[in-house]
Amino acid sequence: MTTQSITLHLSDPVYRYLQQVSTITKRPLEQLVRLSVEGNLPPSVENAPQELQDELLAMQSLSPTQLTSIANSQLPQSQRERYLSLLEQNSAGGISTEDSAEMEALRLAADRLMVRKGYALAVLRWRGHSIPPLAELPVG
Repeated sequence: MTTQSITLHLSDPVYRYLQQVSTITKRPLEQLVRLSVEGNLPPSVENAPQELQDELLAMQSLSPTQLTSIANSQLPQSQRERYLSLLEQNSAGGISTEDSAEMEALRLAADRLMVRKGYALAVLRWRGHSIPPLAELPVG
């Protein structure tokens, strides 16, 4: 893997803290800084569905209010109810090919929404905003 060098200016308190951690953990200061940067970046979009990658990257330029709106978004109630109805039909074994395709499309829409919501929360966290506990996040 090719690496690049960068000059980084840190405040004295941050530098001293990194030195303390370096001493305690017996790790080179450079390694701690690299791990800190790598560990705090928003998740890579490379593993997201191709059709969502540009949208996820564009979230980097959104305001906290816009990101929070995405994180709190939900599928419309009618879609959630239809999906649950189709799931019940499917488990009872009486679902048509057309209904099965609709159920799959609704599941895919829900999955994509969850990816967008998760990425919005990751960007907010990366920017230093507090994230509510999982139990307090809106479902759907």
